[in-house]
Amino acid sequence: MGEAFPLRLGVNIDHVATLRNARGGRHPDPIRAAKLAIEAGADGITAHLREDRRHIRDDDIARLKAEISAPLNLEMAATEEMLGIALKTAPHAACVVPERREERTTEGGLDVIAGGELLRQVVAALGRGGVRVSLFIAADPAQIEAAAAIGAPVIEIHTGAWCDALDQNRSADAHREWQRICEGARLAKKLGLEVHAGHGLDYASAEMIASLPQVIELNIGHFLIGDAAFIGLTQSIETMRAAMQRGRVRAAA
Repeated sequence: MGEAFPLRLGVNIDHVATLRNARGGRHPDPIRAAKLAIEAGADGITAHLREDRRHIRDDDIARLKAEISAPLNLEMAATEEMLGIALKTAPHAACVVPERREERTTEGGLDVIAGGELLRQVVAALGRGGVRVSLFIAADPAQIEAAAAIGAPVIEIHTGAWCDALDQNRSADAHREWQRICEGARLAKKLGLEVHAGHGLDYASAEMIASLPQVIELNIGHFLIGDAAFIGLTQSIETMRAAMQRGRVRAAA
């Protein structure tokens, strides 16, 4: 047996802000949630500043940067506005994601091939600003190769299609998507990319994906915040960390 590789957990606090914004006012405070998540074992905090500010707001990003003790990962669209905010805020990391105003959540990966030159400029600008850049993409070989070609140091594999298939008991689809993720993670590692994963993960799927040694960070939000309504945020994060550790032990076996 080998030694288990470290696996980081980034906790996305967007939906604490969603709940706050549903009624207005200051509560629940997403920055308080971020601090609790860090105390419970989160390695970093992820927040998506959307064009329409539907959950996280500009002042949330400023407070997170100023007040939390763990790295901040800013999810952002590849727009001039968001690039300016990222360079001004200087988070530890920025994950570039596709964004459509009508979607409820990020529904697919970036098309790095179609957006190559724009994304190349965004990756370069963030890199010059000292921000670690990742691209949120599907586990598609062509997209992974394009990400490497434009100089992105990190990719985050979109696990949503796999998680949806698992939730809906579509076993053949789940198996196919799992194979794509496994092959994509291996290809990305071979190309020198750091590999993260996220979207739709729960305790069981996080434990499974933690068994992939190429993956070194998971970013999870909606499920953790939802389960926290029943068992508390500290317990949901501790339970997630335990699931990830079980999967990591399998990776080292």
